[in-house]
Amino acid sequence: MDLDVFVSAHRAEWDRLDTLLKRRRRLSGAEVDELVVLYQRTATHLSLIQSSAPDPQLTGRLSQLVARARGAVAGTRTASWRDVTRFLTQGFPAAVYRSRHWWVPTALVSTVVAVLLAWWIGTSPDVQSSIAAPSELRELTRPGGEYETYYSSHPAAAFAAQVWTNNAQAAAMCLVLGVFLGLPVLWILFENMLNLGVGLGLMSSAGRLDTFLGLLLPHGLLELTAVFVAAGTGLRLGWTLVDPGPRSRRTALAEEGRAAVGMAIGLALVLFVSGAIEGFVTPSGLPTWARIGIGVAAELAFLAYVYILGGRAARAGETGDIEEAERSASVPTAA
Repeated sequence: MDLDVFVSAHRAEWDRLDTLLKRRRRLSGAEVDELVVLYQRTATHLSLIQSSAPDPQLTGRLSQLVARARGAVAGTRTASWRDVTRFLTQGFPAAVYRSRHWWVPTALVSTVVAVLLAWWIGTSPDVQSSIAAPSELRELTRPGGEYETYYSSHPAAAFAAQVWTNNAQAAAMCLVLGVFLGLPVLWILFENMLNLGVGLGLMSSAGRLDTFLGLLLPHGLLELTAVFVAAGTGLRLGWTLVDPGPRSRRTALAEEGRAAVGMAIGLALVLFVSGAIEGFVTPSGLPTWARIGIGVAAELAFLAYVYILGGRAARAGETGDIEEAERSASVPTAA
C-alpha cells in the first residue's frame, strides 16, 4: 500500500467524519446516516493501515476518530448485571474450557515435577541438610510444628484475605507475563511446585505425609487448579505471539489478551473460595475426611462449572472476549 496515496484519497472522508462528530447534537437525518457510513469506512481504513502499512501517528488519529464515532453511533455503554451474569455463566467458564488443552497438560506435568522433587528431597538427607539445619527441620515437621500451626497462626478472616491476595497476584502474573513467550510463567510455576515438593518431601521423610496431605488437600485442590489454569493460559498467550493462526498477530494478541484479563478476574473469585477454605476449613476441628471432602466437592464443582457451562458456551461460539459490537473493526487475514 502507498500510504501517501491512500491518505490523499480518504482524508476528505476523515475530515468530514470529524466535522460531523463535532456537531453531532445538531445533525439532520441525512447527516446521521452519513456519519454511520463514514464511521464504517474509517474503521475499515484503520484496519487496512494496521495490517498493511502501520504508521503510529496516522493509526493513533484514526483510532481516536473511530472510537469517537463508535460512541456517537452506539451510545455510551455502561456495565450492567446482565454483563456480570454473562461473564460468570458464559464468558469465564468458556475461556477456561477453551484453554483446557494448555492447562490440563500443565497440571499433569507440574504434578509430576512436584512429586519427583518431593521424592528427591524425602530420600536424600544431603538435600534436606541443604534446605535447613536438622533442628530447624524437626521444628518444621514435628507434631504441632510450623507446618501444622501455619494455618492457624493468624485469625481466620485475616489469613484467608492474605492467602487470597497472594494467590490472586500469582495467577494474574501468570496471565499477564505470558506475553513474554511464557518464560516468566514457567519460572512462577516451578517456584510453586518447588515449594510444594519441599513440603511433601520433608513431611514424608518425617513419617507425617498423611498429616500434611490432610492440611493441603482441603484448599490445595482448587487453589492449584486455579494456578494451573492461569499458567496454562499464560503459556497459550505466549504461543499466540509465535503462531497467531489465521489472524494477524496484533488481532490475535488483542483477543487472547482480553480473554486473559477476564480470566484473571474469574480466577480471583475462584481463589477467594480457595482462600476461604484455607482460612476457615483447613485449620478447623473437623475430621480430616470432612475437610478433604469439602475440598474435593469444591474442586468437582469447579470442574463441572467449566466442562458443563463452559463447554456449552464455547460450542455456542463464546470465547471469553468482549462482545463483538465492542471490538475494534478488523479485516480478514489470509491463513
